[in-house]
Amino acid sequence: MSPQKRRGEVQPQGQIRQSQIVTTFGPGAMVDLPDHAVIISGLDAWTGYQNQPITEERLAAKVKALLGLNSVRFYAPPADIDDPTAPLTGITAWLFPEWFVAQSEERNSATGVRSRPLVHRLDLEKGLKYRRERREKAVKVVPVRFVQACTRGHVSDIDWRVFVHGKENQCSRFLWLDEKGTTGDLTDVFVRCECGQSKALSAATKKDDVPLGYCNGPRPWLGKYARERCGKGEQTPQLNRLLVRAASNSYFAQTLSVISIPEPGGKLRQAVDEVWEDFLQYCESQTDVGKERKKAKVSVALERLRDADVWSEILRRKGGGPPAVKGIREAELETLLQSPDEVGEDQPDGEFYAKTVAVPGGEPTLTASIARLVKVHRLREVIAQVGFTRFEAAVPDVNGELALEVERAALSLTQEWFPAIENRGEGVFIGFKTEAVDAWRKRSAVQARGVQLLGGFSAWQQAHQATKATFPGLPYIMLHTVSHLLITAVALDCGYAASSIRERIYVGESGYGILLYTASPDAEGTLGGLVAAADKLDRYLRQAVDLGALCSNDPVCAQHQADNRQEDRLLLGAACHGCVLLAESSCERRNDYLDRALVVPTVDNTGAAFFDDVDA
Repeated sequence: MSPQKRRGEVQPQGQIRQSQIVTTFGPGAMVDLPDHAVIISGLDAWTGYQNQPITEERLAAKVKALLGLNSVRFYAPPADIDDPTAPLTGITAWLFPEWFVAQSEERNSATGVRSRPLVHRLDLEKGLKYRRERREKAVKVVPVRFVQACTRGHVSDIDWRVFVHGKENQCSRFLWLDEKGTTGDLTDVFVRCECGQSKALSAATKKDDVPLGYCNGPRPWLGKYARERCGKGEQTPQLNRLLVRAASNSYFAQTLSVISIPEPGGKLRQAVDEVWEDFLQYCESQTDVGKERKKAKVSVALERLRDADVWSEILRRKGGGPPAVKGIREAELETLLQSPDEVGEDQPDGEFYAKTVAVPGGEPTLTASIARLVKVHRLREVIAQVGFTRFEAAVPDVNGELALEVERAALSLTQEWFPAIENRGEGVFIGFKTEAVDAWRKRSAVQARGVQLLGGFSAWQQAHQATKATFPGLPYIMLHTVSHLLITAVALDCGYAASSIRERIYVGESGYGILLYTASPDAEGTLGGLVAAADKLDRYLRQAVDLGALCSNDPVCAQHQADNRQEDRLLLGAACHGCVLLAESSCERRNDYLDRALVVPTVDNTGAAFFDDVDA
């Protein structure tokens, strides 16, 4: 990325992985580079992305329906090019925030208060240095840690003079940032004016006051003149809230992901994909298809395909394609459940290659509920970012669908395309018998446990009224917990770290299942270790239930009540970092909706375990 140069600045450089841009540091994200703090620009200021188109029709159909667009294109974030003669590519980053703390301090030995100048960018010299008096030596500055934002994604600098004095006082004297001790607690941080007035930063967090005022819709990542009204229609602007730039709640990328699955006509679409951007999108008739075949690249891509079939596919694409009838997860689950049996020495072919194998019989009491075991030798995952939020994350529901009610911040002014990445990997799919799950959920002990978990979710909803999340249901929580336990067990000897294994939980009318998979832009996601884990599934299930039966934090963990409002664990049952919580790169629900008691008997045996006879 290349931060934009303005008055009083240098031109810094930095690099971020393509996958990080889509999931962590996308447009609107605040990033600390080695020498500067910046905000990643909107898509309108990216260059060189046209060289890496990504095609995935099911995902495009979902995004079109979600945002009400006529067409959608995906491109990978522009990669760095080593050739000095090539056109400039990269992602612009704007300097943000524009208030700084000078690294020149005055310390009061009596009170222990450390005071440093709080200055604006316009008061700085070249090279981002500050000098109050001409005879003084210029000192370095660091960006202030605090900004103001709202849940709709708007963000801006705090007007520190108004914060200290109020709107009526026009005092313009020098500002200081005073800090007591070393904890950085907001009650120990004060903004002081040389006129004598000061205010603690903790005042900015009071909900019964309006210390930072109402949001007026600033969008600095989209440019200087991209401000919008905060709120749509009759909605009122939100109150600005204090935000620490580096806090984990400063940016939540809203992403949708799909596993590319074979569909009728898949080979034709894949062939057209290869030459669509450069050649076929310009065809106006079937005759033009024949003319394009004279070009070497087109000839190779369309080998053995009839012009009439290719032209039909072109017409379909230009017409917008068929609407996506099935949900993202529903289509994937049906494909996995219909995977053909493994026969002979079949060689993996194409983007998706999955074969059904026999379930190992070493642990019959544990594997009796498994209906299908599938080795996914090859898979392709496409992840696209469609927006972002601050303060509250809006994750897809159990069917992989983003909530339409969530007001997301825009990635660009035009929304002509969206950043995406494609990962390739391998995996293992475990399909559970529908009758076994349905019989389990009807048990009285399971329903009683469900009342507790639902109570915790209701309490969480009251504390997060801006979200539109719905309770995922007990089958999801049970399978989600089984998935976490299996990831821990499999990671011990499959060759992948637990943080490199990801999950997709399938709960719906088509059935129940878990897909554990790896996905990486390079070959490291297809080493074969996870596919081979299917041959030892019985052993891994045994290890998983043993891991879940006893936690190092028991009995406290096992006896945790989800509806206990005194603890900030309202979406968790018997679950903690000592047992089932994983790295967030593995979990599709940010480590929420987990409960060991729904999987295996714990020390606080509730009778709700799916595997209720683990010692047999």
